[in-house]
Amino acid sequence: MLIWRRYLMTRPMSTSSSATTIEGLRWWERVGPAPKDPILAVSEAFLADSSPLKINLGVGAYRDDEGKPVILQCVRAAEAKISGTQFLESLSSAASTKLVEDSVQLVYGKDSDIVKERRFTGLQALSGTGACRLFAEFQRHFYPESHIYLPVPTWSNHHNIWRAAQVPVRTFHYYHPDSKGLHFAALMDDIKNAPEHSFFLLHPCAHNPTGVDPTEEQWREISHQFKVKNHFPFFDTAYQGLASGDLDRDAKAIRIFHEDGHLIGCAQSFAKIMGLHGHRVGCLSILSVDEKQAIAIRSQLQQIARAMYGSPPVHGSLLVSTILGDPELKALWEEEVKVMVDRIIRMRAALRRSLEKLGSCLNWEHITNQVGMFCFSGLSPEQVDQLVREFHIYMTCDGRISMAGVTTSNVDYLANAIHEVSRY
Repeated sequence: MLIWRRYLMTRPMSTSSSATTIEGLRWWERVGPAPKDPILAVSEAFLADSSPLKINLGVGAYRDDEGKPVILQCVRAAEAKISGTQFLESLSSAASTKLVEDSVQLVYGKDSDIVKERRFTGLQALSGTGACRLFAEFQRHFYPESHIYLPVPTWSNHHNIWRAAQVPVRTFHYYHPDSKGLHFAALMDDIKNAPEHSFFLLHPCAHNPTGVDPTEEQWREISHQFKVKNHFPFFDTAYQGLASGDLDRDAKAIRIFHEDGHLIGCAQSFAKIMGLHGHRVGCLSILSVDEKQAIAIRSQLQQIARAMYGSPPVHGSLLVSTILGDPELKALWEEEVKVMVDRIIRMRAALRRSLEKLGSCLNWEHITNQVGMFCFSGLSPEQVDQLVREFHIYMTCDGRISMAGVTTSNVDYLANAIHEVSRY
């Protein structure tokens, strides 16, 4: 045996073996770098900047008035409650079902007949992105001939999600660049002109990236036209509570569609509204005509999820369920959401006031008219580049400002910078 091993070690490599090795080194030569995500690219550029004046207005995560991340008190209390829980096993069916039920009640209301009649199904998902992707796969499986209509603009990752699921993407009008508000007439025309039984993605509140939401009456008109055309509404609900500070008010759009008899798909994320970015807790729910149909849909979603990610993380889901299932913790959470929203509203008012004091000839009313985490400033890509070069202020190239990054200590500096790049 020893002689044989020595022989193998001293034996010259054959030509075919060398060729195989060289050929093997070429496997990934065709792979080039992917385009950078616009939001992640902003963060990378910000981190590489050594200026003490730098401001990051790209990340859509809440920060306090010192610009620091916040761990909510309700989350700390939930952590204490679940301390000692065993996390080595997958999430039990009962715990997963409870998370879905709590999430559905949050959207449709605790007294909704949906939960009582079991006319819904759902799964825990990997935050909002995972919930959207799971639905996109579900759509492709059962409606392979269909498109998804996305608003212009929308969260950039929506395009990636449905493209990766091989669902063709179409768009509909939403934002009016001149008014910096909703382009309602064009939106309604696109809904009317879309083929019957089309899928539409809608933001129920705090639209990302524009901060522009339809009024209640406009939502009713949209819902009516969906009924006329038999369209399917899919709501991406990442900011419930962060538009108005009222969880029920921010769910009004979805509840209008429910009242009108729509079957609805809903993606929920607890990343922003509970500050649980690192836990990736989300939920996908779909309404059905009866419990039998709900059971069938759930079985198909489970099969799709099994091939995508198996089972979701446990710890974050227990945090969410603990908060939603405990009346005192839920009340505390609602108070903390209101605190977050009030600070963002104050920063909107302060930014607009500072710009107007500087004598800007532009109309900045949209800063306070828009709602939620983001302000769609109206700045051009060239002006955004100028803010980076001259003022070390970072935002996405479409001019979206994360209002959570605005503080009392930097708002005047920000206003002056915006004024300088937009005054000519």
